[in-house]
Amino acid sequence: MKQIRIHEHGGADALRFDDVPEPQPAAGEVVVTIAAAGINFIDVYQRRGYYPLPQLPSGLGLEAAGTVSAVGDGVRDFSVGQRVAYVGRVPGAYAEQQAVPASILVRLPDSIAFDTAAAVMLKGMTARYLVKQTYRLGAGDVALVHAAAGGVGLLLCAWARHLGATVVGTVGSEAKAQLARQAGCHHVINYREADVAAQVKDLVGECSVVYDSVGAPTFEASLAVLRRRGMLVTFGQAGGAVSAFDPVLLSRHGSLFLTRPTLFDYIAEPQELAENAADLFDAIDSGVLAVRIGQRFPLAETAAAHRALETRQTTGSTVLEP
Repeated sequence: MKQIRIHEHGGADALRFDDVPEPQPAAGEVVVTIAAAGINFIDVYQRRGYYPLPQLPSGLGLEAAGTVSAVGDGVRDFSVGQRVAYVGRVPGAYAEQQAVPASILVRLPDSIAFDTAAAVMLKGMTARYLVKQTYRLGAGDVALVHAAAGGVGLLLCAWARHLGATVVGTVGSEAKAQLARQAGCHHVINYREADVAAQVKDLVGECSVVYDSVGAPTFEASLAVLRRRGMLVTFGQAGGAVSAFDPVLLSRHGSLFLTRPTLFDYIAEPQELAENAADLFDAIDSGVLAVRIGQRFPLAETAAAHRALETRQTTGSTVLEP
């Protein structure tokens, strides 16, 4: 079968379209024939070596959707032919097939298309834990969402507004501003044209929470707009990692809270995964979330997809189709 792998860390040119043996399920595993795989910035971090991989060569890609094609010993909850989706810790979803632990699979309702699931499993469950667990948004809250037109950003804005929060988003172009407004932003700021902190204060005063997937370029503005005892949730660093700083900075800005969460700590237990995925699928079916697939690439063109993501040329989610 075909699989995208890296043999060394580096740029998008490090991605290779390799022929590899078809996977066989070990005990407790299921082989999924992949209909669509999602691309996320964590894949870029792993390709670059920022998040080290256990060994090279290695596949990439952590989320996909498809059909069960083989079942290993001891698997009771899944059978051949079932529609499934997953987010895993072990990369390899940029492929025609992947063997994965049955424990990370969720059944995919007929109402959710394969490409929708691949576009939203990681991003959608991330948005869900951010607004419902890391900081429980509700009426009266003001949320600032950086990269509001990105894959997670659009879902975050929609879910935050549904929960009653006032939503301010930052984007880099008017086209992205339109997408953010459609997703639910009450106010949108073009960070290329305005002082974000000053604009936020003019529009809404202070924020209860800032959701920041950009990192270093937005860190100071994020701290500056928070109310006393507000929370900065930094869940990515697409623009570069935040430099080391003295924690007293948090007290100077009003006894702020700072957290760096990851999805896998919110779906570590089977019940947590099931609840998170069920809530996500319900939000899609009920119309709370509109999943935007902004880009589609054939598996062989994964390098082009990575370049588009890294240069901020994408909106919404990006999927690969074997």
